[in-house]
Amino acid sequence: MTFKKDDRTRCLCMAALFSAVSTLASMPALAQGSVTLYGVIDEGINYTNNVGGHSQVAMASGFPHGSRWGLKGSEDLGGGTQALFLLENGFDVDNGRAYQGGALFGRQAYMGLNDERWGAVTLGRQYDSVVDYLAQTTAGGSWGGYMFAHPYDNDNLINTFRINNAVKYTSPAIGGLKFGGLYGFSEDTKFSNNRVFSGGAQYAKGGLTLAAAYLQADRPSATSFGALNNGADQNLPGSKLRIWGAGGTYEMGRFQLGVSYAQTDVSDPRSSAYVGDIVAASGTLTALRFQNVEANIKYQPSRSYWVGAMYAYTRATFDATSGRRHPVYHSVGLMADYLLSKRTDVYLQTVYQHVAGDKTDSVLDAAYVAGAANVASGPDQVMVRVGVRHFF
Repeated sequence: MTFKKDDRTRCLCMAALFSAVSTLASMPALAQGSVTLYGVIDEGINYTNNVGGHSQVAMASGFPHGSRWGLKGSEDLGGGTQALFLLENGFDVDNGRAYQGGALFGRQAYMGLNDERWGAVTLGRQYDSVVDYLAQTTAGGSWGGYMFAHPYDNDNLINTFRINNAVKYTSPAIGGLKFGGLYGFSEDTKFSNNRVFSGGAQYAKGGLTLAAAYLQADRPSATSFGALNNGADQNLPGSKLRIWGAGGTYEMGRFQLGVSYAQTDVSDPRSSAYVGDIVAASGTLTALRFQNVEANIKYQPSRSYWVGAMYAYTRATFDATSGRRHPVYHSVGLMADYLLSKRTDVYLQTVYQHVAGDKTDSVLDAAYVAGAANVASGPDQVMVRVGVRHFF
């Protein structure tokens, strides 16, 4: 029997293929890995009763959950160790623009190694320990989101900023306890210019969760880029920022109760990412302190819907060369959520803020609910939102 040239070529190719398959079958199994595409789309309509003295109706994206898409993956390296990565983009559904100053992966971008016995070490743009451990005890950092922030998100519990150039350690859970810390490099010739470090811990057992965290940012405005970017990555720019706090939640049947305390100190404050320049009418503003006390409750009578409420009391200390003053902020929030499916829900939120106490003769005397287009013309502001979310 004779073969044509094409037949001989086909036979040689098949033989090579069978040889390759046999070789692969005899090799030890390679490490297993996976990559997941995920995200949230959150869109709604806001009504604000007082925006510079006028009411406003506006479409707005990303309140209980910031709209986002991301890629996360892992590879099993054997012996209980994994390589991992996460890339997450935040975007505005209204117009398609990227949030976080237009960064491609402005929400998070990191990679690292995780060992089931020793914990994880990750490097990149990441959340700090206040967000990782303390935020879950507050309404804004768990079920309420943006509108439920303490004034100007002074304690970063709704993650106004993330940390660049960060190396983070996260422990495994040890008898209900987990802890970790983060260091964000300045990458400046002066090592302490625009650096950030934080640490925190959380204990969870039964229905009880307890948490505590600390963060310090040194000279975050000293460089354009470092641990904190100027502009898009600061809540209260100044020469030093310190945040610390503690809190807890307790689940009791269909109820979840939460309490927290957080304190923020800003040296040489200049402005707020939310309300602009903070200028003392007389003298020079040298320091700001915010003390936030919150109580919240969530009630879930069925799997398909739940309701939540929050009250936060914030006492500010406005230190200027002309004297010290203490404005006080009262914030009340309500939310109801109904699940249309496992991945889609509709919700209703409202937050009221009232400013009392001493007058500072600055923008801090006007009420401002996080997410409003601008400050109120006086000490009161109400925002109402109806929205829909889809998780994928």
